[in-house]
Amino acid sequence: MALSEIDRNLLERCLQRKPRAWADFVDRFLGLIVHVVDHTAAARTMRLDTADRDDLCAEVLLTLIRDDFAVLRHFRGQSSLATYLTVIARRVVVRQLMRRPPATDGAEAADPAVSPQHRYEDREEIERLLQGLPDRDAEIVRMFHLEGRSYQEISQATGVAENTIGPVLTRARTRMRAANADQPTA
Repeated sequence: MALSEIDRNLLERCLQRKPRAWADFVDRFLGLIVHVVDHTAAARTMRLDTADRDDLCAEVLLTLIRDDFAVLRHFRGQSSLATYLTVIARRVVVRQLMRRPPATDGAEAADPAVSPQHRYEDREEIERLLQGLPDRDAEIVRMFHLEGRSYQEISQATGVAENTIGPVLTRARTRMRAANADQPTA
């Protein structure tokens, strides 16, 4: 989907620093950013409290305005603005989550879903599922889901065409779901 006329006008207003443009931008896209923050944390089995969620959303917004809206100025309009912002937000959130030290306040022990033992078992499960994939596909899945790399970054690192990354990820997810469904539950 290409850039809509509404989003093009909103983007131009922001870049020209028109009155109320940034507030309109935030009103339009904050819900999307919150969703990306929540989804990205959940995909990494991390729980966020309200303050953490707010901090991550603020970091995404700061990234967008930093250096005179440099991230928004780099947008080429070859996708919807929402798609572009989703990618940017996911990258920011992944980087921020990877910088966090493991929790040591006792919350992990109280919640088995995030205990070190559970994380270790999850890691083993992920590695088992990845072993069922061809090496190239497993590498692409690792880079995208565990390292938070973009299709372009994966393409450059692996030599796989950028427009092939999405279909590889889709097939790999399907294989991993099927392999996981075949496993007996305890």
